[in-house]
Amino acid sequence: MTEHRLDGSPRSRGTKILLVISGGIAAYKVLELIRRGRERGYSFRTILTRGGEQFVTPLSVSSLTEEKVYSELWSLTDEAEMGHIRLSREADLIVVAPASADLLAKMAHGLADDLASTALLAADKPILIAPAMNHRMWSNAATQANLALLTARGVHRVGPTEGAMACNEFGVGRMAEPEAILAAIEQLSGASHVLAGKRALVTSGPTYEKLDPVRFLGNRSSGKQGHAIARALSLLGADTVLVTGPTHEPDPPGVEIVRVESAAEMLAACQEALPADVAVCAAAVADWTPAQVATEKRKKNGGAPPPIQLVETADILATLSKPGNARPRLVVGFAAETENLIANATAKLARKGCDWIVANLVGGDTGTFGGTENEVALVTATGVETWPRATKETIATQLANRIADTLTN
Repeated sequence: MTEHRLDGSPRSRGTKILLVISGGIAAYKVLELIRRGRERGYSFRTILTRGGEQFVTPLSVSSLTEEKVYSELWSLTDEAEMGHIRLSREADLIVVAPASADLLAKMAHGLADDLASTALLAADKPILIAPAMNHRMWSNAATQANLALLTARGVHRVGPTEGAMACNEFGVGRMAEPEAILAAIEQLSGASHVLAGKRALVTSGPTYEKLDPVRFLGNRSSGKQGHAIARALSLLGADTVLVTGPTHEPDPPGVEIVRVESAAEMLAACQEALPADVAVCAAAVADWTPAQVATEKRKKNGGAPPPIQLVETADILATLSKPGNARPRLVVGFAAETENLIANATAKLARKGCDWIVANLVGGDTGTFGGTENEVALVTATGVETWPRATKETIATQLANRIADTLTN
Protein backbone atom coordinates (compact mmCIF):
# COMPACT_ATOMS: atom_id res chain seq x y z
CA MET A 1 0.00 0.00 0.00
CA THR A 2 1.33 3.47 -0.87
CA GLU A 3 2.27 5.50 2.21
CA HIS A 4 0.68 8.94 2.64
CA ARG A 5 1.37 12.05 4.65
CA LEU A 6 -1.22 13.53 6.99
CA ASP A 7 -2.33 15.89 4.20
CA GLY A 8 -3.03 12.93 1.92
CA SER A 9 -0.07 13.40 -0.44
CA PRO A 10 2.06 10.35 -1.26
CA ARG A 11 5.24 9.94 0.77
CA SER A 12 8.31 9.31 -1.37
CA ARG A 13 11.13 7.05 -0.35
CA GLY A 14 14.05 9.33 -1.18
CA THR A 15 13.92 8.68 -4.92
CA LYS A 16 16.79 10.19 -6.89
CA ILE A 17 15.58 11.71 -10.15
CA LEU A 18 17.63 12.81 -13.15
CA LEU A 19 15.50 15.53 -14.73
CA VAL A 20 16.14 16.39 -18.38
CA ILE A 21 14.64 19.74 -19.41
CA SER A 22 14.45 20.21 -23.18
CA GLY A 23 13.29 23.18 -25.22
CA GLY A 24 9.68 24.34 -25.05
CA ILE A 25 7.55 26.99 -23.38
CA ALA A 26 6.25 24.29 -21.01
CA ALA A 27 9.69 24.25 -19.37
CA TYR A 28 8.47 26.89 -16.92
CA LYS A 29 6.14 24.27 -15.38
CA VAL A 30 9.17 22.18 -14.45
CA LEU A 31 10.06 24.66 -11.71
CA GLU A 32 6.77 23.85 -10.01
CA LEU A 33 7.40 20.13 -10.60
CA ILE A 34 10.75 20.40 -8.79
CA ARG A 35 9.25 22.39 -5.90
CA ARG A 36 6.41 19.93 -5.33
CA GLY A 37 8.68 16.95 -5.86
CA ARG A 38 11.10 18.12 -3.20
CA GLU A 39 8.18 18.58 -0.80
CA ARG A 40 7.58 14.85 -1.26
CA GLY A 41 11.19 14.02 -0.57
CA TYR A 42 12.52 13.56 -4.11
CA SER A 43 16.02 14.77 -4.96
CA PHE A 44 16.81 16.14 -8.42
CA ARG A 45 19.89 16.36 -10.58
CA THR A 46 19.19 18.27 -13.76
CA ILE A 47 20.37 18.34 -17.34
CA LEU A 48 19.29 21.53 -19.09
CA THR A 49 19.54 21.47 -22.88
CA ARG A 50 20.40 24.55 -24.92
CA GLY A 51 16.78 24.74 -25.97
CA GLY A 52 15.67 24.47 -22.37
CA GLU A 53 17.95 27.37 -21.42
CA GLN A 54 15.85 29.62 -23.66
CA PHE A 55 12.91 29.22 -21.26
CA VAL A 56 14.37 28.62 -17.78
CA THR A 57 17.75 29.60 -16.37
CA PRO A 58 20.31 27.34 -14.69
CA LEU A 59 20.13 29.64 -11.66
CA SER A 60 16.38 29.18 -11.18
CA VAL A 61 16.69 25.41 -11.53
CA SER A 62 19.67 25.07 -9.20
CA SER A 63 18.01 27.32 -6.61
CA LEU A 64 15.13 24.84 -6.38
CA THR A 65 17.11 21.59 -6.68
CA GLU A 66 20.05 22.80 -4.52
CA GLU A 67 22.21 20.92 -6.99
CA LYS A 68 24.46 21.93 -9.85
CA VAL A 69 22.78 22.07 -13.27
CA TYR A 70 24.55 20.17 -16.06
CA SER A 71 24.37 21.23 -19.69
CA GLU A 72 27.56 20.63 -21.67
CA LEU A 73 28.78 17.24 -22.85
CA TRP A 74 32.32 18.50 -23.41
CA SER A 75 32.74 20.35 -20.12
CA LEU A 76 35.96 19.08 -18.56
CA THR A 77 34.83 20.29 -15.14
CA ASP A 78 31.43 18.58 -15.33
CA GLU A 79 32.90 15.37 -16.67
CA ALA A 80 35.54 15.35 -13.92
CA GLU A 81 32.94 15.99 -11.20
CA MET A 82 30.18 13.70 -12.42
CA GLY A 83 30.31 12.45 -16.01
CA HIS A 84 27.38 11.68 -18.26
CA ILE A 85 27.45 7.99 -17.38
CA ARG A 86 27.22 8.58 -13.64
CA LEU A 87 24.44 11.14 -14.12
CA SER A 88 22.13 8.44 -15.45
CA ARG A 89 23.49 5.51 -13.46
CA GLU A 90 23.18 7.14 -10.04
CA ALA A 91 19.52 8.08 -10.57
CA ASP A 92 16.60 5.85 -9.63
CA LEU A 93 14.44 7.33 -12.39
CA ILE A 94 14.97 9.62 -15.39
CA VAL A 95 12.26 12.15 -16.21
CA VAL A 96 12.26 14.12 -19.47
CA ALA A 97 10.01 17.18 -19.10
CA PRO A 98 9.23 18.76 -21.39
CA ALA A 99 10.15 16.12 -23.97
CA SER A 100 10.43 17.94 -27.29
CA ALA A 101 9.84 16.31 -30.67
CA ASP A 102 13.56 16.67 -31.39
CA LEU A 103 14.65 14.89 -28.22
CA LEU A 104 12.07 12.12 -28.72
CA ALA A 105 13.52 11.56 -32.21
CA LYS A 106 17.05 11.37 -30.81
CA MET A 107 15.95 8.88 -28.16
CA ALA A 108 14.12 6.71 -30.69
CA HIS A 109 17.06 6.54 -33.07
CA GLY A 110 19.91 6.33 -30.58
CA LEU A 111 21.52 9.69 -31.36
CA ALA A 112 23.97 11.11 -28.83
CA ASP A 113 25.14 14.56 -29.87
CA ASP A 114 24.67 16.45 -26.58
CA LEU A 115 24.68 15.76 -22.85
CA ALA A 116 20.96 14.99 -22.62
CA SER A 117 20.80 12.49 -25.49
CA THR A 118 24.09 10.87 -24.40
CA ALA A 119 22.93 10.39 -20.82
CA LEU A 120 19.63 8.94 -22.04
CA LEU A 121 21.39 6.52 -24.37
CA ALA A 122 23.61 5.37 -21.49
CA ALA A 123 20.68 4.96 -19.09
CA ASP A 124 19.91 1.69 -17.36
CA LYS A 125 17.01 3.04 -15.28
CA PRO A 126 13.30 3.61 -16.04
CA ILE A 127 12.60 6.65 -18.23
CA LEU A 128 9.44 8.76 -18.03
CA ILE A 129 8.71 11.29 -20.78
CA ALA A 130 6.27 14.20 -20.61
CA PRO A 131 5.93 15.32 -24.26
CA ALA A 132 5.13 18.93 -25.14
CA MET A 133 4.87 20.40 -28.63
CA ASN A 134 2.54 21.92 -31.21
CA HIS A 135 -0.43 19.64 -31.90
CA ARG A 136 0.55 19.18 -35.55
CA MET A 137 4.05 18.13 -34.52
CA TRP A 138 2.52 15.69 -32.04
CA SER A 139 0.18 14.12 -34.61
CA ASN A 140 2.86 13.96 -37.31
CA ALA A 141 3.51 10.40 -38.43
CA ALA A 142 7.23 10.72 -37.64
CA THR A 143 6.57 11.71 -34.02
CA GLN A 144 4.01 8.93 -33.57
CA ALA A 145 6.42 6.38 -35.06
CA ASN A 146 9.17 7.55 -32.69
CA LEU A 147 6.75 7.30 -29.78
CA ALA A 148 5.76 3.76 -30.76
CA LEU A 149 9.44 2.74 -30.82
CA LEU A 150 10.04 4.22 -27.38
CA THR A 151 6.91 2.61 -25.94
CA ALA A 152 7.94 -0.77 -27.33
CA ARG A 153 11.29 -0.36 -25.57
CA GLY A 154 9.61 0.27 -22.25
CA VAL A 155 9.82 4.06 -22.03
CA HIS A 156 6.95 5.38 -19.89
CA ARG A 157 4.82 8.40 -20.81
CA VAL A 158 2.51 10.89 -19.15
CA GLY A 159 0.46 13.21 -21.38
CA PRO A 160 0.28 15.25 -23.47
CA THR A 161 -3.14 16.79 -22.89
CA GLU A 162 -5.48 18.80 -25.08
CA GLY A 163 -5.87 22.56 -24.78
CA ALA A 164 -4.80 26.02 -25.88
CA MET A 165 -1.14 26.46 -26.73
CA ALA A 166 1.35 29.28 -26.66
CA CYS A 167 1.24 29.40 -30.47
CA ASN A 168 -2.47 30.38 -30.27
CA GLU A 169 -3.58 27.01 -31.62
CA PHE A 170 -5.65 24.33 -29.90
CA GLY A 171 -5.12 20.58 -29.79
CA VAL A 172 -3.26 17.72 -28.14
CA GLY A 173 0.30 18.65 -27.23
CA ARG A 174 0.24 20.46 -23.88
CA MET A 175 2.64 19.01 -21.33
CA ALA A 176 0.94 17.19 -18.46
CA GLU A 177 0.52 19.27 -15.32
CA PRO A 178 3.14 18.85 -12.56
CA GLU A 179 0.73 16.90 -10.33
CA ALA A 180 0.06 14.38 -13.10
CA ILE A 181 3.81 13.96 -13.70
CA LEU A 182 4.35 13.48 -9.96
CA ALA A 183 1.61 10.83 -9.90
CA ALA A 184 3.42 8.97 -12.67
CA ILE A 185 6.74 9.33 -10.83
CA GLU A 186 5.17 7.99 -7.65
CA GLN A 187 3.82 5.01 -9.53
CA LEU A 188 7.18 4.22 -11.10
CA SER A 189 9.37 4.86 -8.08
CA GLY A 190 7.40 4.68 -4.87
CA ALA A 191 4.81 1.97 -5.27
CA SER A 192 7.29 -0.85 -4.49
CA HIS A 193 5.29 -3.31 -6.57
CA VAL A 194 2.43 -3.41 -4.09
CA LEU A 195 0.55 -5.84 -6.36
CA ALA A 196 3.43 -8.32 -6.62
CA GLY A 197 1.97 -11.81 -6.38
CA LYS A 198 -1.44 -10.62 -7.58
CA ARG A 199 -2.94 -11.46 -10.97
CA ALA A 200 -4.92 -8.91 -12.98
CA LEU A 201 -7.18 -9.44 -15.98
CA VAL A 202 -8.01 -6.43 -18.18
CA THR A 203 -10.18 -6.25 -21.28
CA SER A 204 -9.73 -3.47 -23.81
CA GLY A 205 -10.80 -2.16 -27.20
CA PRO A 206 -13.89 -2.99 -29.27
CA THR A 207 -15.21 -6.33 -30.44
CA TYR A 208 -15.98 -7.03 -34.10
CA GLU A 209 -19.04 -9.19 -34.82
CA LYS A 210 -18.88 -10.64 -38.34
CA LEU A 211 -21.68 -10.04 -40.85
CA ASP A 212 -19.84 -11.67 -43.73
CA PRO A 213 -16.16 -12.22 -44.67
CA VAL A 214 -15.52 -8.45 -45.05
CA ARG A 215 -18.10 -6.63 -42.92
CA PHE A 216 -18.72 -6.50 -39.20
CA LEU A 217 -20.62 -4.73 -36.43
CA GLY A 218 -18.31 -2.74 -34.19
CA ASN A 219 -17.80 0.53 -32.32
CA ARG A 220 -15.37 3.42 -32.04
CA SER A 221 -13.43 2.28 -28.96
CA SER A 222 -9.69 2.88 -29.38
CA GLY A 223 -8.53 0.75 -26.45
CA LYS A 224 -6.48 3.63 -25.02
CA GLN A 225 -8.09 3.47 -21.59
CA GLY A 226 -7.98 -0.30 -21.23
CA HIS A 227 -4.37 -0.51 -22.38
CA ALA A 228 -3.41 2.27 -19.95
CA ILE A 229 -5.06 0.37 -17.08
CA ALA A 230 -3.20 -2.84 -17.96
CA ARG A 231 0.05 -0.92 -18.02
CA ALA A 232 -0.68 0.80 -14.69
CA LEU A 233 -1.48 -2.50 -12.95
CA SER A 234 1.66 -4.08 -14.38
CA LEU A 235 3.76 -1.19 -13.09
CA LEU A 236 2.39 -1.90 -9.62
CA GLY A 237 3.75 -5.43 -9.91
CA ALA A 238 0.63 -7.35 -10.91
CA ASP A 239 0.94 -10.32 -13.25
CA THR A 240 -1.30 -8.75 -15.89
CA VAL A 241 -3.17 -10.31 -18.81
CA LEU A 242 -4.67 -7.96 -21.40
CA VAL A 243 -7.43 -9.43 -23.55
CA THR A 244 -7.87 -6.94 -26.37
CA GLY A 245 -10.09 -6.53 -29.36
CA PRO A 246 -8.72 -4.95 -32.58
CA THR A 247 -6.85 -1.70 -31.76
CA HIS A 248 -3.89 0.33 -32.99
CA GLU A 249 -2.53 0.80 -29.47
CA PRO A 250 1.01 -0.43 -28.75
CA ASP A 251 1.29 -3.42 -26.42
CA PRO A 252 2.03 -2.34 -22.82
CA PRO A 253 5.50 -3.62 -21.82
CA GLY A 254 5.55 -6.56 -19.45
CA VAL A 255 1.90 -7.46 -20.06
CA GLU A 256 0.66 -10.76 -21.49
CA ILE A 257 -1.41 -9.96 -24.60
CA VAL A 258 -4.30 -12.07 -25.88
CA ARG A 259 -5.85 -10.80 -29.12
CA VAL A 260 -9.47 -11.54 -29.98
CA GLU A 261 -12.16 -10.21 -32.31
CA SER A 262 -15.62 -11.22 -31.14
CA ALA A 263 -17.37 -11.04 -27.78
CA ALA A 264 -17.48 -14.84 -27.63
CA GLU A 265 -13.72 -15.02 -28.17
CA MET A 266 -13.17 -12.37 -25.51
CA LEU A 267 -15.23 -14.28 -22.95
CA ALA A 268 -13.38 -17.51 -23.67
CA ALA A 269 -10.02 -15.75 -23.32
CA CYS A 270 -11.09 -14.17 -20.01
CA GLN A 271 -12.18 -17.52 -18.61
CA GLU A 272 -8.89 -19.04 -19.75
CA ALA A 273 -7.00 -16.26 -17.87
CA LEU A 274 -8.67 -17.07 -14.55
CA PRO A 275 -8.02 -17.27 -11.65
CA ALA A 276 -7.33 -13.59 -11.10
CA ASP A 277 -7.43 -11.28 -8.10
CA VAL A 278 -8.95 -8.43 -10.08
CA ALA A 279 -10.76 -8.18 -13.41
CA VAL A 280 -11.20 -4.81 -15.09
CA CYS A 281 -13.66 -4.98 -17.98
CA ALA A 282 -12.79 -1.82 -19.92
CA ALA A 283 -13.56 -3.23 -23.38
CA ALA A 284 -16.50 -1.85 -25.36
CA VAL A 285 -18.11 -5.20 -26.09
CA ALA A 286 -20.79 -5.31 -28.79
CA ASP A 287 -24.28 -5.91 -27.38
CA TRP A 288 -25.49 -7.89 -30.40
CA THR A 289 -24.02 -10.28 -32.94
CA PRO A 290 -25.51 -11.66 -36.17
CA ALA A 291 -27.38 -14.94 -35.67
CA GLN A 292 -25.83 -16.17 -38.91
CA VAL A 293 -22.66 -15.10 -40.69
CA ALA A 294 -22.84 -15.08 -44.50
CA THR A 295 -20.18 -17.24 -46.11
CA GLU A 296 -19.87 -14.86 -49.07
CA LYS A 297 -19.79 -11.06 -49.25
CA ARG A 298 -23.30 -9.62 -49.25
CA LYS A 299 -23.85 -7.58 -52.43
CA LYS A 300 -26.33 -4.95 -53.51
CA ASN A 301 -28.78 -6.33 -56.05
CA GLY A 302 -30.84 -3.19 -56.55
CA GLY A 303 -33.48 -4.31 -54.09
CA ALA A 304 -34.12 -4.02 -50.37
CA PRO A 305 -31.23 -4.62 -47.98
CA PRO A 306 -31.03 -8.19 -46.68
CA PRO A 307 -32.60 -8.76 -43.26
CA ILE A 308 -30.08 -9.36 -40.47
CA GLN A 309 -31.22 -11.17 -37.37
CA LEU A 310 -29.28 -10.23 -34.24
CA VAL A 311 -28.85 -12.07 -30.96
CA GLU A 312 -27.34 -10.85 -27.69
CA THR A 313 -23.61 -11.37 -27.21
CA ALA A 314 -22.07 -13.11 -24.23
CA ASP A 315 -22.22 -10.95 -21.07
CA ILE A 316 -18.59 -10.95 -20.03
CA LEU A 317 -18.93 -8.64 -17.01
CA ALA A 318 -21.91 -10.54 -15.57
CA THR A 319 -20.20 -13.88 -16.15
CA LEU A 320 -17.01 -12.82 -14.34
CA SER A 321 -19.11 -11.37 -11.50
CA LYS A 322 -21.02 -14.57 -10.75
CA PRO A 323 -20.37 -15.92 -7.23
CA GLY A 324 -18.11 -18.92 -7.06
CA ASN A 325 -14.54 -20.03 -6.59
CA ALA A 326 -13.51 -18.63 -9.98
CA ARG A 327 -14.81 -15.11 -9.24
CA PRO A 328 -12.03 -12.52 -8.87
CA ARG A 329 -11.96 -10.79 -5.51
CA LEU A 330 -12.62 -7.48 -7.26
CA VAL A 331 -14.56 -7.07 -10.53
CA VAL A 332 -14.62 -3.63 -12.16
CA GLY A 333 -16.89 -2.80 -15.08
CA PHE A 334 -17.15 0.23 -17.35
CA ALA A 335 -20.34 2.04 -18.38
CA ALA A 336 -20.10 4.14 -21.55
CA GLU A 337 -23.24 6.26 -21.57
CA THR A 338 -24.66 9.09 -23.66
CA GLU A 339 -27.17 10.26 -21.01
CA ASN A 340 -28.21 9.76 -17.37
CA LEU A 341 -24.66 8.72 -16.49
CA ILE A 342 -24.95 8.01 -12.78
CA ALA A 343 -28.44 6.48 -12.91
CA ASN A 344 -27.49 4.12 -15.74
CA ALA A 345 -24.18 3.19 -14.12
CA THR A 346 -25.82 2.49 -10.75
CA ALA A 347 -28.39 0.28 -12.43
CA LYS A 348 -25.63 -1.56 -14.29
CA LEU A 349 -23.72 -2.14 -11.05
CA ALA A 350 -26.75 -3.92 -9.55
CA ARG A 351 -27.66 -5.76 -12.74
CA LYS A 352 -24.20 -7.18 -13.44
CA GLY A 353 -23.25 -8.03 -9.86
CA CYS A 354 -19.80 -6.45 -10.12
CA ASP A 355 -18.08 -4.46 -7.37
CA TRP A 356 -17.33 -1.15 -9.10
CA ILE A 357 -18.46 0.64 -12.24
CA VAL A 358 -16.28 3.27 -13.91
CA ALA A 359 -18.80 5.46 -15.74
CA ASN A 360 -18.03 7.91 -18.52
CA LEU A 361 -19.94 9.89 -21.10
CA VAL A 362 -19.24 9.08 -24.74
CA GLY A 363 -20.47 10.40 -28.07
CA GLY A 364 -21.21 13.97 -29.02
CA ASP A 365 -18.33 16.34 -28.33
CA THR A 366 -16.93 14.47 -25.31
CA GLY A 367 -13.97 13.17 -27.33
CA THR A 368 -13.79 10.06 -25.14
CA PHE A 369 -13.68 7.40 -27.86
CA GLY A 370 -10.29 7.74 -29.53
CA GLY A 371 -9.29 10.74 -27.41
CA THR A 372 -6.42 11.08 -24.95
CA GLU A 373 -8.51 12.29 -22.01
CA ASN A 374 -11.40 10.96 -19.99
CA GLU A 375 -13.75 12.12 -17.26
CA VAL A 376 -15.18 9.37 -15.10
CA ALA A 377 -17.25 8.65 -12.03
CA LEU A 378 -16.48 5.67 -9.81
CA VAL A 379 -19.74 4.04 -8.72
CA THR A 380 -19.63 1.56 -5.83
CA ALA A 381 -22.06 0.16 -3.29
CA THR A 382 -21.05 2.96 -0.91
CA GLY A 383 -21.59 5.89 -3.26
CA VAL A 384 -20.32 7.87 -6.24
CA GLU A 385 -16.97 9.62 -6.69
CA THR A 386 -16.57 12.07 -9.57
CA TRP A 387 -12.98 12.28 -10.78
CA PRO A 388 -11.76 15.42 -12.60
CA ARG A 389 -11.05 15.27 -16.32
CA ALA A 390 -7.53 13.97 -16.92
CA THR A 391 -5.44 11.97 -19.36
CA LYS A 392 -6.36 8.33 -19.72
CA GLU A 393 -2.96 7.45 -18.26
CA THR A 394 -3.76 9.51 -15.15
CA ILE A 395 -7.20 7.90 -14.82
CA ALA A 396 -5.54 4.50 -15.16
CA THR A 397 -3.02 5.35 -12.44
CA GLN A 398 -5.76 6.50 -10.06
CA LEU A 399 -7.79 3.36 -10.69
CA ALA A 400 -4.77 1.07 -10.30
CA ASN A 401 -3.85 2.71 -7.00
CA ARG A 402 -7.42 2.32 -5.75
CA ILE A 403 -7.38 -1.34 -6.76
CA ALA A 404 -4.04 -1.80 -4.95
CA ASP A 405 -5.44 -0.24 -1.78
CA THR A 406 -8.43 -2.60 -1.89
CA LEU A 407 -6.47 -5.78 -2.62
CA THR A 408 -3.76 -5.10 -0.03
CA ASN A 409 -6.09 -4.21 2.87
